[in-house]
Amino acid sequence: MTPSERLQATYKKQYEASRKHAYPSIQERKDNLEKLAQLLESNKERICEAINKDFGGRSVNETMLLELMPLLGSVTYAKKRLKKWSKARSRHVGLTFFGASNKLIPQPKGVVGVVTPWNYPLFLALSPAISAMAAGNRCIVKMAANSQNLCRLIDELVSASFDEETLAVIPGTSAREFSSMPWDHMVFTGSAATGKVVMEAASKNLTPVTLELGGKSPTIIAPDYDVATAAERVTFTKFLNAGQTCVAPDYLFIQEGKVDEFVQQAKKVVAGRYDGVNNDDLTAIIDEAAFNRLTATLADAKEKGADVIQLIQGADQNVEGQKIAPHIVVNPTDDMIVMQDEIFGPILPIKTYKSLNEVVEYVNERDRPLALYMFSNNKSTQDDLLFRTLSGGVCINDCMFHVAQHDMPFGGIGNSGMGHYHGEEGFKEFSKLRPVFKQSNLTSKIILMLSPPYGSLFKNAVNTLLKFRI
Repeated sequence: MTPSERLQATYKKQYEASRKHAYPSIQERKDNLEKLAQLLESNKERICEAINKDFGGRSVNETMLLELMPLLGSVTYAKKRLKKWSKARSRHVGLTFFGASNKLIPQPKGVVGVVTPWNYPLFLALSPAISAMAAGNRCIVKMAANSQNLCRLIDELVSASFDEETLAVIPGTSAREFSSMPWDHMVFTGSAATGKVVMEAASKNLTPVTLELGGKSPTIIAPDYDVATAAERVTFTKFLNAGQTCVAPDYLFIQEGKVDEFVQQAKKVVAGRYDGVNNDDLTAIIDEAAFNRLTATLADAKEKGADVIQLIQGADQNVEGQKIAPHIVVNPTDDMIVMQDEIFGPILPIKTYKSLNEVVEYVNERDRPLALYMFSNNKSTQDDLLFRTLSGGVCINDCMFHVAQHDMPFGGIGNSGMGHYHGEEGFKEFSKLRPVFKQSNLTSKIILMLSPPYGSLFKNAVNTLLKFRI
């Protein structure tokens, strides 16, 4: 079959299965999650190698840390709590009395489509799938064009372990066709521009969507915080995956007079992690277009007067290997490319401030970021920054680790996305809370006394109900 024919046939299988067997049992769901975990554990070396090929150079250790570990942890977390999440929940009964009841039953939505980007191709494909399958749904995953080695491998492994009625990964599918399918729910991770196109396509089928879109996540070092500690933590998360992370620290605010200290600390720390641009632990830029965009971004900053500082010794890039050395850009202006779009590379702009009020104003004038990072040990400063800004998520005294918390929802706000998954909130995202009202025989007779013709009995009853605000 062609990818299109396979997509249509698999969707039909999952659609029919979701209607015939609407509520997979808790044990079925746990078995599916465990099957997925075993698939990952048994094939971790092959998975790491496939991702390495797709990137043209990505550390096995980085893939283990950033993709496999959180996926296996989320499976374990969901399995332990699935029974509790799936329980019917009692609700207060209004208007009627004497034995009537209300409850909410989390029901699966049906068939979930997952559209995955290339930067964390395994995690961003299977993390929403874990939430969706925990909620009793069936899933079809579309991976990015830049992830075809991994996509073919995961297709092979999933096909060997799962019936296509439950989970499928289909290589070569068209993004346009995939997003136009009548999904019961769809997840898209990518750029805001593409997210708008996906949402428009989904709207034609009234498909609910979860959008994880990224953006320019600000990082703020408050005056009270140790610069050396901040430099260690910010540079670690910024240069993971060569900065190709939707929640990477995109730009940094530091108090006037402390830039030189931060730069020196960053040079010391980063040079100790990467001994040159060809270091195996420094991830390659995904393709030629992205490599050229990032080199142009650095050139633009230099031409417009910013101080561009390389953080490691030796060459600043390897064209053939598509690697770029970590850089800092000091005092960028808003007309520079580096401050206009999400960087998605190993470049960290640094801006200065006199007062944190300037920082709050700057952040609030721009699109709501997917994440906001603040470094301060002062509770009032933390609260001030927290409650005067809005963002998808927040880390205090570190960056990015909020995504690795299994009991915390992950998602954006405004231009950085909508909806969320992970943990119980992910279970709820892919469920419909189905309200069930059960009438009692005695209450039913009383309620029927309020039926037409409306006379004095009706008026007295209604006035009583209004008086007690029932």
